[in-house]
Amino acid sequence: QVQLVESGGGLVQAGGSLRLSCAASGRTFSSSAMGWFRQAPGKEREFVGAISGSGGSPWYADSIKGRFTISRDNAKNTVYLQMNSLKPEDTAVYVCAARLSYSSSRYSKDYAYWGQGTQVTVSS
Repeated sequence: QVQLVESGGGLVQAGGSLRLSCAASGRTFSSSAMGWFRQAPGKEREFVGAISGSGGSPWYADSIKGRFTISRDNAKNTVYLQMNSLKPEDTAVYVCAARLSYSSSRYSKDYAYWGQGTQVTVSS
């Protein structure tokens, strides 16, 4: 069993930055690939980015590439999502997820554990 708790969301103006954190417990964190997803009201869940167990080769959705960065600190059992140059269309609930695999994936079906999410609101 894995527990995931996100933090760091909030209200920010367009062009601003936020850093989300996702603290994990309950399983060897370094063996789990981690993903970030988001869901805006009335829309389907959307892949944001993912990172492997070692932290190498993170990859991103085209919509956020160049603005968001995923990193992880396995010593702290935490994965981060640094979000820069935020836009109103980035407004959503951001959720982290853990795979039972070392390799990352962009597909939500590949993730076994999910956090509750943290709200990010970007005002224009």
